[in-house]
Amino acid sequence: MSMTTEVIANNWAFAIFVIGAIALCTFLLIISFVLGGRQHITVHSRNLPFESGINSVGTARLRLAAKFYLVAMFFVIFDVETFYLYAWASALREVGWLGFCEAIMFILILLISLVYLVRIGGLNWTPDSFLRLKRPDPKIIMRN
Repeated sequence: MSMTTEVIANNWAFAIFVIGAIALCTFLLIISFVLGGRQHITVHSRNLPFESGINSVGTARLRLAAKFYLVAMFFVIFDVETFYLYAWASALREVGWLGFCEAIMFILILLISLVYLVRIGGLNWTPDSFLRLKRPDPKIIMRN
């Protein structure tokens, strides 16, 4: 058997796969060209972003409050801690009671930090001026 015949015999399935993939891509491109809708777009509207069926209004350069980034960092931190707890749970038999006590301490530290964040308002999205408007005035309550 010649070397060429041996290479073809060993790689015939891969060659059929590549030929099939190219044929499928070509077929899909031709079908989309034939069956696809035609829409005449003006030059101005061609450069506008179109997302979720809604034309965008305004600029994409929005200024977000630092509170948004702070809450995002809190989410990432607590999400990563969940991965640590999952790894601990999968190795529970090997770590024994000592590992269990360490995991309980870890969870308590996370709980204390979450309570601290709630108490200082780290997870509060509403601005302070809005909260001041919603609080009842103590003088008004005392008169009634």
